[in-house]
Amino acid sequence: MKMLKFATLSAVALGMAMVPVMGQAQVANPVTTAMKASLQRSSKIMIAAAEEMPADKYSFQPTAGSMTFGHLILHIGMANRMSCHMLTGIPAAPKMNLNYSSPKAKLVAQLKESFAYCSKALATLNDSQLGEMRPFFGGRKVTGATWVLVIAEDWADHYSQEAAYLRRNGMLPPTAHHGKP
Repeated sequence: MKMLKFATLSAVALGMAMVPVMGQAQVANPVTTAMKASLQRSSKIMIAAAEEMPADKYSFQPTAGSMTFGHLILHIGMANRMSCHMLTGIPAAPKMNLNYSSPKAKLVAQLKESFAYCSKALATLNDSQLGEMRPFFGGRKVTGATWVLVIAEDWADHYSQEAAYLRRNGMLPPTAHHGKP
């Protein structure tokens, strides 16, 4: 009897938990919709981190042989342009005439532009295209789905680098501020 009561209560609880899910409309393109949401969050926190680092710290290197902060910011922008171009096939973004020691304002501007380019590129993408083969490093080809994962991982990795650089300089990264992203 107790087992039957438990099973009945479990079934009722499961059914009640499913009601909100069943009542929601399905998203037509759940993967690319999630990717676009990730882009919005990543661009917000990565640009905020780039803006937070003082200009005189853009030459900071945590260890010999590692990138300077300015190099990291330029690298993120270049990676965004290349990755979003290769994923979607939209025309490549214009090349930037910058280097790792360019002024902070120019490096931040190119970072912002790279995220705007990715936003434009991802607007052309839907889930039905993720099985298509796309160019990748080393002349290989991978699916669009692989690119989606590579790009999302890249954003997470690069933000963690920015956060580490900020912390090494006594600053909190944007996601560590209370009440912020």
